[in-house]
Amino acid sequence: MENNLWQHILHVRNTSPLVHNITNYVVMNNTAKALLAVGASPIMAHAKPEVLYMVKISNAMVINIGALDEYWEEAMLLAAKNATLLQKPWILDPVGAGATAYRDTVLSTLLKYHPTAIRGNASEIIALADANASITKGVDSTAQSTEALEAAKTMVQNCNSVVCISGETDIIVSQTLKYLKYAETAIVVENILHESYLKTSA
Repeated sequence: MENNLWQHILHVRNTSPLVHNITNYVVMNNTAKALLAVGASPIMAHAKPEVLYMVKISNAMVINIGALDEYWEEAMLLAAKNATLLQKPWILDPVGAGATAYRDTVLSTLLKYHPTAIRGNASEIIALADANASITKGVDSTAQSTEALEAAKTMVQNCNSVVCISGETDIIVSQTLKYLKYAETAIVVENILHESYLKTSA
């Protein structure tokens, strides 16, 4: 598993894919640096006049709903729809899912465009699957990763997405991997990323 992940990282470094990000200002700089550290080429763009073109020229896309408002919502929906039409892989980070009806409405629409992967904490994944009335506290999870396993399986079936539950124990759920406790390997990858980041920042 570790060797397989490392081969993927090497592939990213060799191909330097352009990754289009629609994300919030809090994590924008860190996201760009992390992508650079693994060898990808990040671009942050949420302006509606250019978002369709950005999706077209990019190899992949990330949508993080952390700084949600009406303008960003329209840009995200345009981008997600176009990524699906062009069969571009895209990742959904459902920050604060379950916190407000507005966020849930936007996420419900985004899910119609079948993100390739969904990454959230346990409370966010549970809220997305509408598995129960779990209360989310902003971006913090009030549930353990394992509590979201059934909700993640529901998301995999409904959206045909890979679902990544972050927490003390990270879990990945997909059609082929029923569930994978990923903590040990995640630490290895994190160490690789940190080492790469330190080298590029030196």
